Amino acid sequence: MRRFAGPLVLLGLLGLVATAILWWLPAGDFILAPDRAKPLAGRVVVQDGRPEGKGDVYYVDVLVRRLRLLEKYLPFTRPDGSTTVPESALLPPGTTETERERQNQVDMDRSEQIASVVALRTLGYKVVATPRGALVVDIYADAPAVGKLRPGDVIVAVDGVPVRTPEALRAEIGRRKPGEPVRFTVRREGKATDVTVRTIPNPTDRTRPIVGITVDQDADIKLPLHVNINLGDVGGPSAGLPFALEIARKLGRDVTHGCKVAATGELALDGTVVPIGGVEQKTLGARRAGVDIFLVPAGRNAADARRYANGLRIVPVESFQQAFRKLKTARLKC
Repeated sequence: MRRFAGPLVLLGLLGLVATAILWWLPAGDFILAPDRAKPLAGRVVVQDGRPEGKGDVYYVDVLVRRLRLLEKYLPFTRPDGSTTVPESALLPPGTTETERERQNQVDMDRSEQIASVVALRTLGYKVVATPRGALVVDIYADAPAVGKLRPGDVIVAVDGVPVRTPEALRAEIGRRKPGEPVRFTVRREGKATDVTVRTIPNPTDRTRPIVGITVDQDADIKLPLHVNINLGDVGGPSAGLPFALEIARKLGRDVTHGCKVAATGELALDGTVVPIGGVEQKTLGARRAGVDIFLVPAGRNAADARRYANGLRIVPVESFQQAFRKLKTARLKC
């Protein structure tokens, strides 16, 4: 038997080396994995804040990284509850991972600002927001704007005509006929640049031209109270709803009733809760933290969350104002 020990040991070592190489070499796709929901209590500071009652507001994050070759060929090595997505879903053509990370941080900064505006306005504070353009929030797949406009761009003019609001932008685009090009002046990373995009017919009204983007109001904002939010290296816009709820809690509104309340959802300046991605992973992350209730954007997000809730109470919401009212009047038992 001893004569075979050497080759067997060598084969075992080669197998370990091959496994290590496959583990560290990245594949082309990305993987989304659940991360345990975390309380915001020590991460949101509000001037003159005096929270009352027990309970916490939780935010939920998703871990995003490159899929490893070993995970690609042996799916059982992937984290529980994870999902793979193609590179193109997270990195539009011409975009690097560094640029994506930088945009995620920009989205987080804006999310913190919008949450402050929405929460304080809802609580009756006077907030000054001066319109300064239409912010590109999303770009539809295969739309003419793909590769030309980017999320985070702020459109300030159309063919030389200044636009300061999403409504003004839509009105100017609407003056064209479908198929005609339109020249946008955008503010990108502090610099102005012109981008020409061909319009196409709106699928629901083929007489109306569109370029395939979702926009929100960009504004110069002045808050009546100082609000500081720090999640470290966490990026993206989807924590807007829990941020706003925690700001309200810090200012004495009981939105938790002694419970652990998790929430997810991007906020628009008018308080609308915008759908987000990674619902499966976020629902699993909320469950792992043992929260009592999970607020999610109404519609498809809420339906997906219920699929993975396993008894966790899912509350669909369309706006922060609605979420605030539901929690203020809810008879939560925890």
